[in-house]
Amino acid sequence: MLFLYTVLLVCCAILLVAGIVEQRRHFTNLDQIPTRVLVNGIRGKSSITRLCAGALRGGDLTTVAKTTGTAARFIHPDATEEPVYRKFGIANVVEQIGIVRRAAAYRPDALVIECMAVMPALQEINQSKLIRSTIGVLCNVREDHLAEMGPTLDDVARSLCRSMPEDGICVTAETERFHILQEEADARNCRLIYADPETVSDEELRGFSWFTFKENVAIALTVAELLGVDRETALRGMYEAPPDPGVLSVERYLTPQGKRLRFANVFAANDPESTLMNINQLLDLGAIHRPLNVVINCRPDRVERNGQMGEIIPDLDPEHVFVIGHPARSAIDAIPTAFRSRAVDLGGDKRDPEEFMALMLERLGESSLVAIGNIHGQGEILLEHLAELPADESPDEPADRSPAHPPERPDQPVHVETMPLYVPRIDPYQRYPQAYEERYTQQPYPPHPLGQHTEARPYPGYDAPDEPYQVPAQPCPAATEQYLGGTGSPAAPAAERGLFEPRVPPMNPADDNRQWHSPGEQR
Repeated sequence: MLFLYTVLLVCCAILLVAGIVEQRRHFTNLDQIPTRVLVNGIRGKSSITRLCAGALRGGDLTTVAKTTGTAARFIHPDATEEPVYRKFGIANVVEQIGIVRRAAAYRPDALVIECMAVMPALQEINQSKLIRSTIGVLCNVREDHLAEMGPTLDDVARSLCRSMPEDGICVTAETERFHILQEEADARNCRLIYADPETVSDEELRGFSWFTFKENVAIALTVAELLGVDRETALRGMYEAPPDPGVLSVERYLTPQGKRLRFANVFAANDPESTLMNINQLLDLGAIHRPLNVVINCRPDRVERNGQMGEIIPDLDPEHVFVIGHPARSAIDAIPTAFRSRAVDLGGDKRDPEEFMALMLERLGESSLVAIGNIHGQGEILLEHLAELPADESPDEPADRSPAHPPERPDQPVHVETMPLYVPRIDPYQRYPQAYEERYTQQPYPPHPLGQHTEARPYPGYDAPDEPYQVPAQPCPAATEQYLGGTGSPAAPAAERGLFEPRVPPMNPADDNRQWHSPGEQR
């Protein structure tokens, strides 16, 4: 018996020594990366990570990035990327140790990494032990992962704040629960900066060849400014950054019945508020149109989310609601009674995909189809079968069903696809419709006179501190001077461009073998 106790004690001692050695090596790798940006929040983390990395690359900073999202990616300093290998396909926060080790090998100026933890305790460990960020990003607080971080949105906000750096900086575009973020930031001696989306003009947003939001761009511009990258340079780097595989996209197909179909993949926005916001934006832009159909993909481990997707059906007012996956009743029962007759139960995790795809396409006329819920399971099968349909290359619909197109100008550059992961099928030179312009004419917060982010708090009763905040030492000494002096200025007016027209058409990668086109595991 004494021998067994001795063996147990020796094994525990060996594990303890190995853990201490690994932690020391990890902290050494972290010290070799002067600036570490940790992106957290409910929705848009992957897009913000790519935008921040692109903005810093545009400022000639050696930047490594890692996203989790729809498909985990390790992004090299030259913007090439590769999928993150996961043993048995299971995501684990411990993989951040290997990511930091690979990033440190480049001796980078900055690491931009997406938070992959959901449990509040793991979020704190991710910050205090794994990343130890110098700049934190908390993009928004939405209704998702309530079982782990809830049950209320206030609880979600406080859980997300566990990723705030102590004695550092945190950037956010959240408004409704800003006061909670401020309380948590004060407890950590963290400077909370509000990135005002109204400082991003419609003209700057048109420079993207893929769908994004002003909030995401404002956060990336704020992070770039803190590191001494001017606004124009940061925007140019963001325009050239490749989009996330799960980016909001619209494709045009021809059904077997010869009907034209516009398909919007909104799987990445899998909370009710983000889903409605994405679909409304697509409708305002004319990227999709009515008659509108919705497909909800259900998962047995996301029963609450399935019900949330069913509850927003009255706000979408579709002609048909196709429910796939399992259990389908979790979404159908949540649809209000007045709209439940529009539901078509195609669910069942054992159902032949050829069967439910044929039934769905048969019921569709010339309309738009929006996919919501979660991508995994039969959602991936849906995307695979739709990708096999022939593309609709016919001229766009008449003016009464889509926004009017400006007259063609021969001097306009030819649109070049960003990369094979996203192939836009809407006219990249059409103007923003009036509905979209009116959406952003309401400015609840006055824009900063210099066109940058403002630290004016979005709720009454806040008194900003008078003393300037000393930015921690960064790889670019100009960052402190620019942040304290406010030397930035809005981008110079440029020639008029159409919808999502890149300022500089990006080149297709010469070798796309490293790009993984299949959806990956989501955290």
